[in-house]
Amino acid sequence: MNPLANLNGTIMPLDQVTISPLDRGFLFGDAVYEVLRIYQGKPWLEDEHFDRFERSLREIRITGVDMPKLRRRMHETIKAGGFGESMVYLQVTRGAAPRKHSFPKDIAPLELLWVQEYADTYRPLCETGCSVVTYPDLRWHRADIKSTNLLGNVLANQASSEAGCVEAILYLPDGTLTEASHSTFFAVKNGQLHTTPLKANVLPSITRGYTLKLAHEGKIEVVERNLQRKELVEVDELFLVGTTCEVLPIVNVDGKPIKSGQPGALTRRLQAIYTEKVRAFLK
Repeated sequence: MNPLANLNGTIMPLDQVTISPLDRGFLFGDAVYEVLRIYQGKPWLEDEHFDRFERSLREIRITGVDMPKLRRRMHETIKAGGFGESMVYLQVTRGAAPRKHSFPKDIAPLELLWVQEYADTYRPLCETGCSVVTYPDLRWHRADIKSTNLLGNVLANQASSEAGCVEAILYLPDGTLTEASHSTFFAVKNGQLHTTPLKANVLPSITRGYTLKLAHEGKIEVVERNLQRKELVEVDELFLVGTTCEVLPIVNVDGKPIKSGQPGALTRRLQAIYTEKVRAFLK
């Protein structure tokens, strides 16, 4: 099934979408976005994603977006294409105007979304575990905003790809770990779940927040703190969470195994809880 887009309320095939070269999302990365997983035609954690979308818009001062209308457009596009297992990408830019750094006046934001089928390539790795690399965190200092300024993420993820890995965990000059190039990581030490606090210039990941909720329900102790790169050899378990990868065990970092090199028990427990929550959502 070909991807189906919705541009400012008009549904069309994605390959027929045209956008002005003066659009500020293209010129400046002056835009924010969201990605939602669709299970059997139903968007997962929809409220949480749209709450974050609204926050991102506020933080970069894009106004004039009717979010309830945008949500309706998303559902209409999913229904129009008959999509089941899929994902939806949404992006709002400040709009098109003559190129100038400061905000233009009286222009309408551009609202684009598209839906496409999703083949879950992470599924086998959720069983065996994956390998990651560490990479310098080169991003701007507002990583809490889900903006389209992603060059630092792109370079990190390319490094992981060239190393034959699926993801890169980012670190600051002093060795402080932040998050991964397009997901979030958790560590397990002595039965506790360790995660980077949001105040550390990281994205308020929807799946991170949901994982913390699952940990609370499962009476798993959580420690929010900054881990150091050198600590990775000491953790008992390590895993990624994200919209597309769900809960993905990490068994190797920079060519070195995590403990036995197999997914850990707490990771498996959270995987099982997450899967059951999705099943319940679809009933």
